[in-house]
Amino acid sequence: MTTITHRRLAALALVSVVFWPGAVSAAYADDPPGSAGTSSPAPVIDPGAPGLMLPDGATLAPAKVLDIKQIVEDEGGQERRQDTNVDVTFALQAEVLFPKNSAKLTPAASSRIAAIAAEIQKMGSGRVRVFGFTDNLGTYEHGLKLSKERAVAVQQVLARALDPGTTFDIRGYSEDYPIADNRTEEGRKKNRRVEISFPRTSAPST
Repeated sequence: MTTITHRRLAALALVSVVFWPGAVSAAYADDPPGSAGTSSPAPVIDPGAPGLMLPDGATLAPAKVLDIKQIVEDEGGQERRQDTNVDVTFALQAEVLFPKNSAKLTPAASSRIAAIAAEIQKMGSGRVRVFGFTDNLGTYEHGLKLSKERAVAVQQVLARALDPGTTFDIRGYSEDYPIADNRTEEGRKKNRRVEISFPRTSAPST
């Protein structure tokens, strides 16, 4: 992916902490800002506390890996990357790929698509989904036709750069599945997009 010098990183982490009665022998006191918690000792966990012991016959549930989602978007929102444990999705706004109400790629579009193709090759993915979307202006039927044509145009560039055995799933969804508010132009601009997604088959790049 082309290096993005200005970007926003939105990350969500969920942490669950459970305390059982009798397991903690010391509690945190309210510390003033900048005190680094020096006014009270760290809590000490008693491993023999009854609240930490399983009842007879009970077993722990199988370990589960939570699906962590990371989203990186360039400053103008023209390109958006979403990483999960399962797949990678790039969303490119239609304005950076096509003229208005057109499915003909602009000269600048090829370099953006080529960068995504390089990422697909790096991941070793053999299946790629290319989905087109529009805003809610105009008729739904026109949006279906335009979004599918745009997805096909992007897929054709990807196909020239990827292994001949790559399998593509190409769809046009018109105004379905918006990611922003269609009542504003800023939102409609984000909804007019082409998404390229593929399975993650290697470790995330750093």
